[in-house]
Amino acid sequence: MNKFTHVNAATIADATAALAKGKAQVIAGGTDLIVYMKGMVSPNPPETLVNIKTIPNLSYIKEEGGLLKIGALTTLTTIANSSVVKTNYTVLAQAALRAASPEIRNMGTIGGNICQRPRCIYFRNEFNDFSCLRKNPSGLCYALVGVNRYHSIFGALGGCVAVTPSDTSSALVALNASIVTSKKTWKAADFFGIGATAFKGEQINQIDADEIVTEIQVPTPAAGTKSTYLKFAFRKAIDFPLVSAAVVVTQAAGSVSAASIVLGGVYNTPKVATAAQDSIKGKAIDATTAAAAGSAATTGNTTLAMNKYKVQIAQTLVKRALLAVK
Repeated sequence: MNKFTHVNAATIADATAALAKGKAQVIAGGTDLIVYMKGMVSPNPPETLVNIKTIPNLSYIKEEGGLLKIGALTTLTTIANSSVVKTNYTVLAQAALRAASPEIRNMGTIGGNICQRPRCIYFRNEFNDFSCLRKNPSGLCYALVGVNRYHSIFGALGGCVAVTPSDTSSALVALNASIVTSKKTWKAADFFGIGATAFKGEQINQIDADEIVTEIQVPTPAAGTKSTYLKFAFRKAIDFPLVSAAVVVTQAAGSVSAASIVLGGVYNTPKVATAAQDSIKGKAIDATTAAAAGSAATTGNTTLAMNKYKVQIAQTLVKRALLAVK
């Protein structure tokens, strides 16, 4: 591992000031960053780690002013076990529960989960054996013609086909959440770059290098809303999603009045399945309408040589998720 300096931040201002000096990165749970640094996967490793666990009052879950508010240092385990989150924001509790392993969830924070780096095998290869596009603007996306069974089925963002590895990101987009940082309040869709034409360096989000997440805000769901999160991975524990589906549905008088369907593990950002949402609105959820929405969820897919299997899985997950919230 490369040498680095460790700084304990006492306040958010301390943290951002240290980050602004350059070649510095935030550390909280460290479940992603330490592995990244030990593998020396990047040609631009941080020279300073800014510890934000020493900043008080950044771990909490509360409902206030029509919003669920979650501090950035709240662990995934705490979110998954919260009765408030499980009852009213089920999709987020389930996404947190499905992330990684119990040990990692006990350490990993919600802020870290939405700020981790891609899991592409070329990006993560030790000692920067593949100087890929994420790390080098003059590099290549090796997955385009190499091993791409885990990669995007909806094309390349800025030439890269790595997918977002975060379980909670899709749930937050489906819940129309906002991400509060030291600089601004982002809509979750903008935070993750949905609709963007390029990625931002090694990140899976769009924030600046001297910007840190401080809080997650989720609006209280409307009456008649149910939600769920389903995930496919080769192993039930530890693995990142090959495909996931976050579904939030509001029903009135036996039909869907509003629907949010977001896929994970299939694109650089959480993928909003607009056609699937439109397909189910105004209809009662049954096997037929759920299957139709599932088929619509992969509209416009452009699969690679090894990942066509993801299409059927995405369709099936959306169908099952809709039937689960019937």
